[in-house]
Amino acid sequence: MPNVTSDGVSIHYEVKGQGSPVLLLAGLAGVGASWGPQIDLFAGHHQVIVPDHRGTGASERTARDMTIAQHARDMARVIEAVGCGPVHVVGSSTGGAIAQWLAIHHRERLRSATIVSSIARADAFYRRQFDMRRRMLTDSGLRASTEANALFLFDPRFMRLHPERVQAWVDATAAGTFDPEIGFARIDMIVGHDAFEDLPSITTPTLVLVGERDFCAPPHFSAELAERIPGAEFAILDGGHFIFLEHPERLHDTVEAFIARHER
Repeated sequence: MPNVTSDGVSIHYEVKGQGSPVLLLAGLAGVGASWGPQIDLFAGHHQVIVPDHRGTGASERTARDMTIAQHARDMARVIEAVGCGPVHVVGSSTGGAIAQWLAIHHRERLRSATIVSSIARADAFYRRQFDMRRRMLTDSGLRASTEANALFLFDPRFMRLHPERVQAWVDATAAGTFDPEIGFARIDMIVGHDAFEDLPSITTPTLVLVGERDFCAPPHFSAELAERIPGAEFAILDGGHFIFLEHPERLHDTVEAFIARHER
């Protein structure tokens, strides 16, 4: 079980496959395994690095230094520990915010950046959404909060066609444990993320992707990212916030084609 110490905190990561390196950065839950089928899809042609964010999974359970900037430093040290950089980073939601910070402040570690279902900074809608998510956790607990979250993390069309897959995600997520100190620190972290002014400094080749029916981080957030990052490619795919779970092959093939154009 490989780990690297970053500013006094143990960060766990897994490595799978061979080829040019791809770093997969998870969303708010922070657990690398949440990428699901994407891990094996990318491992078919790449060395895939899948870390658990600080405070989550097999990484050290702490709310210390819970910021996007610190997470970017953690991931730069994971890349260094694996000894495979520069990498193609693929980040979803909160992972997309970390990918932005890597491209701004650790660009020497990256070959390309793919930002999926993310934001440059929070607005009134985004802050209200996470205020309610915090209240649901406090007032109703993990199970009820997870059931409610599924309503806007998954595409309604996907839920209609695959209710059993959505329920499996709810059951697996609700079966976990919730540490309020860590969980609320992570909510504060993504709501406090603001890379808006620094995005034009990015020189890393960048792809921005979003689901057409993403309610959590609607497409206008991704359009803003693509407009601010010089030369960024932008695509809207069929699906919701969890497009990487709903349409794994389509998401993978889109990212794989982009990576292939930036292998050197």
